[in-house]
Order: sequence, then C-alpha cells, then structure tokens
Amino acid sequence: MAYDLEEQEQLASLKAWWDKYGNLVSWVLIAALAAYSGWTYWKYHQRTQAVEASALYAELQAAVEAKDNAKVLRAAGDMESKYGSTAYAPMAALTAAKSAFDANDLKSAKAQLQWAADHGAAEFKAVAKIRLAGVLLDEKAYPEALKALEGDVPAQFAGAAADRKGDILAAQNKLAEARSAYEAAYNATDKSNPGRQLIQMKLEAIGGTVPAEKGAA
Repeated sequence: MAYDLEEQEQLASLKAWWDKYGNLVSWVLIAALAAYSGWTYWKYHQRTQAVEASALYAELQAAVEAKDNAKVLRAAGDMESKYGSTAYAPMAALTAAKSAFDANDLKSAKAQLQWAADHGAAEFKAVAKIRLAGVLLDEKAYPEALKALEGDVPAQFAGAAADRKGDILAAQNKLAEARSAYEAAYNATDKSNPGRQLIQMKLEAIGGTVPAEKGAA
C-alpha cells in the first residue's frame, strides 16, 4: 500500500509538472524536430544541387570543346540562375567569358566576368576582376578598368591585380602612378614566378627600377 501511495504521489507530481510545463516542452520538441528536418532537407538539397550543377557544367565543357559559344552561354545562364550558390556557377561564368572572348563577343564576356566578380568566392572574384579589367583595357575604357579592380583580393592575386593596374595607368601615360603599381606588383609576386621578370621589364620600360631586395648589401 505504501508503494501504491508513493507511486500515486509521483504520478500526481508528474501531472502537476506537465500541467505547468507541458506546452513549453512540446513546443521545444516541435522546434527541435523542425530544425532537424530543415537541416536534413538543406543537406539533401545541397547534395542534389551539386550533382545537378556538376552535370550541367559537364555539358558546358562539351559545348566549349565544340566551340558552340551560344550553347556555352545558355548553359552558363542556367547555371547562374538555378545553381548560383554552388562553386560551379562562377567556374561556369569564367569559362563562358573565355568562350565569348574567343568568339569576339565582348559584351557577353564582360557580363559573365561581372557575374563572377559579383557572386563568386574570393578567389573567383579576384580572377574575374583581373580579367574584366583586361578586357576593358583592350577597349580603352580606362576608368571602368580601374574600377573593376577596386576592393581587396586574396594575397596570391595581389601581384596580378597590381600588374594589371600598372598596365591601365601606363596606357593613360600616368607613368608615376604606373611605376608605383608595378613596384607593388613586383613586391607581391613570388621570386619563382616567371611573371615577375615581365613586371620588372615593364617597370624599367617606363623609367622605374625594381625595389632593392630586403637584406641585400
């Protein structure tokens, strides 16, 4: 009997606790289940997106090999609209830009490079900005070319960005500014990079000299 009374007291206590906190516990459990379901769906969606984007990128690459620029641009547009959050999208944009440039479709090339510069990860942004500035330089759109290079880039692209800036300034005969840009490019470029010698040649061609190496006598 004592056991029965103790059990009844426990059940009564539990009922009282549930009456007080039951709704809160239910909502917490529902929220936790919803969050877990959402996370599971998001992971599934990400995997599905990556697989579909990979297949579309393969189609784009096949169009590049076939030199079908129109098909390349269509595939890139689909990639950007449907799978813009994947890493394949800026890759597709850069590939499509090269295809368009080779086909002398500079308008499309610039549009694809701008998309990659606006939506890609830092490395893709840097490549797109440098290439876009190069296209604009060829068109003698100097202010736009300099604007394309604005903003920070990852350290491994700093030399290339400064070099491109030097090219734009030199083309405008702004030699003092161009020398500063080439010096920055030279300093930011690894000694083992063959491009460093070309930067040195361009710097010296406009009356500059390479900065002294640190620790040199």
